[in-house]
Amino acid sequence: MLSKLLADHTALQQALGFKFRTPGILLRNFVAYAEERGDRHIMQARVQEWALLAPSPEQRRNRLLAVRRFAIALHAEDPLNDVPTADLFGRAGHRRRTPFIYSQADIRRLIDGALSLGPIGSIRPRTYSTLFGLIAATGMRVSESISLRLVDVTDDGLIIAQTKFKKSRLLPLHSTTRRALDIYLAERLTAPTQSDALFISHQGTPLAYPTVITAFLQIARATGLRGEPGSRGARIHDLRHTFAVRSLERCAHDGQAVARHIIALSTYLGHAHVTDTYWYLQATPELMVHVAAAGESLHRGELA
Repeated sequence: MLSKLLADHTALQQALGFKFRTPGILLRNFVAYAEERGDRHIMQARVQEWALLAPSPEQRRNRLLAVRRFAIALHAEDPLNDVPTADLFGRAGHRRRTPFIYSQADIRRLIDGALSLGPIGSIRPRTYSTLFGLIAATGMRVSESISLRLVDVTDDGLIIAQTKFKKSRLLPLHSTTRRALDIYLAERLTAPTQSDALFISHQGTPLAYPTVITAFLQIARATGLRGEPGSRGARIHDLRHTFAVRSLERCAHDGQAVARHIIALSTYLGHAHVTDTYWYLQATPELMVHVAAAGESLHRGELA
């Protein structure tokens, strides 16, 4: 019975546009566990028993919340299904990892480091230097950048068709970014490959996410942006954080201008909700100066 209900629930989620991969895997494991023990409905005790088999507190909580969302849907149709309490294992204390905000010099070191990659004479140095520079200049996701195809490069900018939320968008490019991209394209279009991917390896194949991360870590460690393996430091995803922060630093600092800027920034970054954009913002000395000035103006009654 639970298997059939899960199949219907999965089909509904996918019809709504969700990939439902990780939750689907977790729920299939739970349903198999529950049905082996004769359960026909979701029971909180069984959920707790199954979730406790996970090796870490984070994974236990992920299991709990996955089943809880499923249980809420089932409970609406049949109250015999328990809805486990969200704090069954206590309240989660999620700590946001502080992003590394790159300076212009840091980004220059990253790009120069990419240009020094081997093999000598291959497209690889130009591929990675352009890739990292493009992410820094646009704030696009790594997955979006490696999904770009040659046809996505238009006179008006880049068409981002493979988005996290299945929403396409157009990214206008600054003239300097476009020049750097054109330099790469001149080499890319003569490369021996059958792939239509914008960014390719020196073997002519599209870039894979793990390969990009490995190359980034190699360069970041060689340039001092990161320490030895196991230590924390700059991440490639922090280029996206940096883009959001630097763009806000350059915004006119009055309330209405900032509000308009945040909406535009949210659209440019491809966020589903404007509140998601706030997650990318981080206090910097320049921003704090403006925050302090705004606070003083508000205290003096100069701001509405």
